Amino acid sequence: MNRSALLTAFAEVGVIAVLRAPSGQAAIAAIDALVEGGVTGIEVTFSTPSAPDIIMETARRHGPAVLLGAGTVRDGEQARAAADAGAAFLVSPGLDDDLAAAMRATGAGAVFGALTPTEVMRATALEADTVKIFPASLGGPAYLSSLRGPFPDIPLMPTGGVNVGNVGAWLAAGAIAVGAGSELCPTARLRAGDWPAITARARQFAAALGAYRRNTP
Repeated sequence: MNRSALLTAFAEVGVIAVLRAPSGQAAIAAIDALVEGGVTGIEVTFSTPSAPDIIMETARRHGPAVLLGAGTVRDGEQARAAADAGAAFLVSPGLDDDLAAAMRATGAGAVFGALTPTEVMRATALEADTVKIFPASLGGPAYLSSLRGPFPDIPLMPTGGVNVGNVGAWLAAGAIAVGAGSELCPTARLRAGDWPAITARARQFAAALGAYRRNTP
């Protein structure tokens, strides 16, 4: 997927579920529940056991209906394994020159974590397709809006601090999409195997996204 197609896909899904599941089985069930609820952007983190296997199985089950990526990528081996498994994009929590090069070399979309203006500039210099603003909870939508001033042309994806009530605020502040973790997939619900609860939360996020789009010219 080239950069233009990736950015279009991010904008279309709007919400990326950042999944940190206790097991591979729980991850697969949670992804099915998220998709049922209308959230089709999925980031399987490497803090989930057997992340590449989960990515491969998700690609088999859902195909192009899901925009599928890998998160918490911290070394080149993980980047290669995730891309080989079918991840369309890779997300690192921070900035590292060697890791950035390894991620870019896979051909998958590269999303690098940053917080400050200096880090956003470094991520851009390292050829990030999108910059993950993390932890976005430290500044909120107002901070993201401030970043848009000097960086109007850089796609920004806030992660951390995103919930049903502020999805629209983040997008109005200039986010290309938002990453939602525990607010969308609470650890307790994942451990309990409460998939209807995950589906219900996904529907709430999808509804919030739809409401924002309906009310935005």
